[in-house]
Amino acid sequence: MRHYIILALTAVLFTSCVSTKKHNALSDEYVGLKNIHEKNLSDLARAQHELVSLKKQVQRDSLELARLRAQNDRLVSNMGEMATLSKKEAENLEKSLEKINEKDMHIKRLQDAIDRKDSVTFALVTSIKGAIGDLNDEDIQIQVDKGAVFVSISDKFLFKSGSYNLNSSAKTIISKVAKILESKPDFEVMVEGHTDNVSYRKGELLDNWDLSTKRATSIVRVLQEDFKIDPARMTAAGRSEYVPLTENETPEGRAANRRTRIIILPKLDQFYGMIEEGLKEAEE
Repeated sequence: MRHYIILALTAVLFTSCVSTKKHNALSDEYVGLKNIHEKNLSDLARAQHELVSLKKQVQRDSLELARLRAQNDRLVSNMGEMATLSKKEAENLEKSLEKINEKDMHIKRLQDAIDRKDSVTFALVTSIKGAIGDLNDEDIQIQVDKGAVFVSISDKFLFKSGSYNLNSSAKTIISKVAKILESKPDFEVMVEGHTDNVSYRKGELLDNWDLSTKRATSIVRVLQEDFKIDPARMTAAGRSEYVPLTENETPEGRAANRRTRIIILPKLDQFYGMIEEGLKEAEE
């Protein structure tokens, strides 16, 4: 009997060790991905700051252009009052006209750089909504922020309470997400599981960390196995209860916080390339 007890304790300890190693490995991988994503967001914020500076420059140049035009109007008025222009006044008029043309071109180039960034974001949202089709807003919400596309799905459409097994209607919604990913083959995707703050422990699930990660993994597997999305593009991550949308004080608040968020990450060099091209043109 003592021998059996020792064997049972050894098995429990071995299982716990394996589970801990898997959890630590997932946590380390997620931290690395999070750092990369935060760096990308920082780079994008820098580009957006440059765009703000460009807009201010446009305003300053517009004021200068108005001043030059007023000066030109005065010179033209003087022309009507004088039979002939002196050589110096003629030169001033010519220089004034040249400056007006230069400012016009500079403002146009700066505005083109700003419009280029805005058009990239607009095109991204439009193409994604086109890929989704007639999916109801209550099923899925789409937001573009800081260079990434965030697709948020309430867990009531995907999982039963406390479970990481997808329900019967989940694949219909996931197929819509797959359409987005198929239309953007060069984009990467991170699937995040989120829970409310109610403690959970059942079977192999130790807590909300485990539950949120398992749910993300379930969706990634379906995207890979059923819709043939390249697994090299995907990351499964669990955020547990620590990034809530709202307070967990009410049933409605907790329900809103139980969600799966799919982050579609375009290659930021595509954004930067178009913005920097516009900046170079504006400086020429």
